[in-house]
Amino acid sequence: MAFPLLDALDLKLLQALELDGRASFSRIAQVLGVSDQTVARRFRRLRETARLRVTGMTDDSRLGRTSWIVRLGCAHHTAARLAATLAGRPDTHYVDLAAGGTEVVCAITPQSRPDRDEILLERLQRTSHVTSVSAHCILRTYYGNSLRWLRKISALDPDEENALRVPAAAPLPAPAAPDPADLAMLNVLQRDGRASLARLQTAGGLHETAAKRRLERLRASGVLYLAVEYDHEPLGQGVEALCWLTVAPHALERTGRAVADHPEVRFAAAVTGRTNLVVSVLCRTTDDLYGFLTEKIGAPGDVHTAETVLTLRRVKTLTNEQPSLPPSAD
Repeated sequence: MAFPLLDALDLKLLQALELDGRASFSRIAQVLGVSDQTVARRFRRLRETARLRVTGMTDDSRLGRTSWIVRLGCAHHTAARLAATLAGRPDTHYVDLAAGGTEVVCAITPQSRPDRDEILLERLQRTSHVTSVSAHCILRTYYGNSLRWLRKISALDPDEENALRVPAAAPLPAPAAPDPADLAMLNVLQRDGRASLARLQTAGGLHETAAKRRLERLRASGVLYLAVEYDHEPLGQGVEALCWLTVAPHALERTGRAVADHPEVRFAAAVTGRTNLVVSVLCRTTDDLYGFLTEKIGAPGDVHTAETVLTLRRVKTLTNEQPSLPPSAD
């Protein structure tokens, strides 16, 4: 299938939404120097051509939860079925088919220690046709969560970025504990990050002022961040891969931060296991991926081994639902 490449204004809009996923059309239009109607029209078109959607995500580290990346080797013709089953779990964030269709990779955040043991120690170990299970606990994220790949496309000039950027969340002294009203709002936002205050107040059983105040608190604390999901092909990025690196322990922090700065990298984290650094890469071509692997993954002597696995199909994204169009007024 041929995808239309996006123009400069499309890219500006995508990066604007990455910086503030709930920015009104009128605010974005003012910063970009176009009309509200133009922004609304581009949003609709991107929703159709690139499956653009804005989702509200929780930063599980701020809730005291630990995330894992799990690699599952599968017998032939069984990986797709396993991936679909994992995609149906509420605690999985991403589920990918990789390695010629014989490997499933998923990011999962169990809600409790018993949940962790149930999925990692029991359920996956007993699943038929699973030939191997490799679970990697995320120890430190160098790039990812609220820092997303669209921040690296440099579509906006510095003044436009500053006008749209939301202040970074401050560190929390202790894990946050959302109450039932917060959780009800977060559930709506996960399906549509631009959901109206009216929908949020109804979900939480709140007055509009209280819903607005809670929304602002969730964002300021970093518990809630807005993520932009889209198809990569319209941006010319047709090759996705995971790189599993073994790095000398003394060089792990330095290498992780250096690798995270490269424009191809959308996620980089230190993890447990034989490979201690995992990097998610988005490239235009396999030649570009080769250049990244040979020139950018670390200083000579620091990276001992590198395994690269192409992502063939993303079975689950943050959400597969289409967002509603919000009002354009501030």
